[in-house]
Amino acid sequence: MNTPWQRQRQPDDVPTPVAVAVSDYCRRAKSPATPTEVREALALLSEADDFRVRTLTDTEPQARPLGPFAVVDVLKGTAPELAAKRQEVGFYGVVQELARVHEEKHPPAPPPAPEVPSFATPAAPKAAIPAPVPAKAERSAKTKGETIQSRIAPRKRTIPEEAPSDEGYEDEGPSFLKRDLPKPRGRFTRLDAPKTSFQELTRTTGREILEAAMESHEHRFALLGSLASQYNGPRGDLALTDLEALLGDHGLMDAVISRERQAVLSSYSEHRGAAGRVGWALGLSPSELKQLESKAGISQEVEEVRERFRREALTSRHLTQRLDLLGRDKYLADLGIKKRFTDMLRRELEMLVRDEVPAATGVPALADAVGRKHGAPSELVLRALERLGLAEDLRKRTSSRAPHSTT
Repeated sequence: MNTPWQRQRQPDDVPTPVAVAVSDYCRRAKSPATPTEVREALALLSEADDFRVRTLTDTEPQARPLGPFAVVDVLKGTAPELAAKRQEVGFYGVVQELARVHEEKHPPAPPPAPEVPSFATPAAPKAAIPAPVPAKAERSAKTKGETIQSRIAPRKRTIPEEAPSDEGYEDEGPSFLKRDLPKPRGRFTRLDAPKTSFQELTRTTGREILEAAMESHEHRFALLGSLASQYNGPRGDLALTDLEALLGDHGLMDAVISRERQAVLSSYSEHRGAAGRVGWALGLSPSELKQLESKAGISQEVEEVRERFRREALTSRHLTQRLDLLGRDKYLADLGIKKRFTDMLRRELEMLVRDEVPAATGVPALADAVGRKHGAPSELVLRALERLGLAEDLRKRTSSRAPHSTT
């Protein structure tokens, strides 16, 4: 059993497109595998078998489940049904471990040296190396014939001659061409997975693919983002119109619209009518959210939900709730009631503090009195007076009655 399950190449030498195709095939065969496991399995085949691998992976699996080692077994002549049974009982786990042990005991031999003779030019004769001159003799030769004045005079630097420029030879072209280096392979390769043809989605099996994708995506924009990374469109990249046409042809558009209605309306209820938070929760831009509401036919229902929360914000009975809403500027602006709400709350606070001003000794004491009387936190009352521009006038009106310090 050692010979059939012996590595023919290193896992890193497996071409990435072939490994990606096998990984996708195993996913469709209900036995997804890691990239490492896929490359270890394909290392049992030689480069000459890569075209047979692509021929198999371009078809639909004839049996399930089939992992990467089962794919190799099928290519070696095993029936797909038998390979699926072996996959279920864990036969290929033993095969994978056996291949690793065999690799450790019998590492691959280095590639043989090329038989093409190399015509090397004879080496140039080495020039005779002069005998070293003693340092003392060299110094005495330099100083011989020099005066003391010339020896202590500053030295003038000599400008070295510039090397001949190659500008005159630019038009003649290079004397040799640089060899093109091979592209990165193995784990160092970063390539996008090849996209499947659009025709795959138009077939009968395309309905199963769309239904499986719909289970994990709430609306058509998320569905488009998922499928566009795996499939091409009829005229380039997969577009929204192409996806909608596919859903209509397979009779799935009504199911998509029903999921979109439920997701959008429940999100508006959860976020109390705030369109910005709804778009963030669904992963949609404001324009995509509006487009989705229009396509799903729920624009009127969405507006009714938002109007309900507008009335709730404007007619809230408890003062604490209204003071808390004052600090949610973005929410009020999203509902379009920020100015109406702040004007209404300003008039209400002016009426509430009118009866408490004569006895108050300062704005904090005034906010505390209003909060105790109406059951609201004094911090919220004081913050509302500051934000609405009422604190400065009240501070002037209550400063004359503030107790003076005797210290």
